[in-house]
Amino acid sequence: MQVTRNGDFKKVVRARMAETGETYTAALAAVRESDPYDDARREQERVVSRLFADGRIQRVPAKRRTRVAVLLEVLRRFEPGRVYAEKEVDAILLGVHEDFAYLRRELVNYRYLVREDGRYRTAPAAPERMPVERQEIPAWEAVWLPPFLAGRS
Repeated sequence: MQVTRNGDFKKVVRARMAETGETYTAALAAVRESDPYDDARREQERVVSRLFADGRIQRVPAKRRTRVAVLLEVLRRFEPGRVYAEKEVDAILLGVHEDFAYLRRELVNYRYLVREDGRYRTAPAAPERMPVERQEIPAWEAVWLPPFLAGRS
C-alpha cells in the first residue's frame, strides 16, 4: 500500500472511505482514477454554495482557503484581457458585496487582478505560488484559473 503525505488528499480519501465503506487502498485507487477537474469543481461549488445567495456573498470567510475560493468565484465576473477603470471594478464588486474595496484589494493581493495607473485587468497568467501560499489555495485555482485567464473558460 502506498501512503501519501498530502493532508488534503488524505482527507479526500478518508471522506470517500466514510461515504462508501471502502478500505483505504480501494478508496485511494478510486480517488486517483477520478478527474481532478471534476473533483476540484465539486469542491468549489460546495464551498461557494454555502457562502453565496442570489449571486452575492453572504459573509466574507475568515479562513484563507475558503476566502480564496470566494475570490475565484468573484473573478468569474471579469472578462480576461479587458481593461477596467476603477469605477467599473467597484461597480462589479458592489454587485457581489458591499465592501467592494476589500474585495478589490484581495483580488490584487492574490494576483488575480493587476493594477496599473488606476486601471485593472485580469492577470495575464495564473500566479506562481510559493510553498507557503499553496497551503491556502484551493485546488480549483490550478485547474480553472489558467484556462479562464487564457479566455478558454
